Amino acid sequence: QVQLVESGGGLVQAGGSLRLSCAASGRTFSNYAMGWFRQAPGKEREFVVAISWSGASTWTADSVKGRFTISRDNAKNTLWLQMNNLKPEDTAVYYCAAARSTITLRAPGGYDYWGQGTQVTVSS
Repeated sequence: QVQLVESGGGLVQAGGSLRLSCAASGRTFSNYAMGWFRQAPGKEREFVVAISWSGASTWTADSVKGRFTISRDNAKNTLWLQMNNLKPEDTAVYYCAAARSTITLRAPGGYDYWGQGTQVTVSS
């Protein structure tokens, strides 16, 4: 089992920045690829960005490319999502997730463990 706890969400004006954190516990964090997803009311859970177990590779959704950056520190069992130039359409609950495999990191079904989510609201 891997337990994931997100933090850092909140209310921010358009153009602002937020940094989300995801603290992992349980099984060895460095064995897992990690991802961030988001879900807005009435919409399906959407892939945002993912990172390989070593941090050497990342995958980013076109909607956030150039604005969002994922990073991890395996020694601290922590994953981050730096979000810059936020837009109202970025408003959603953001979830971190852990995957044993990197084959399907752009799909929710490719992940084995999920956090409870943290709300991000961007005002116009």
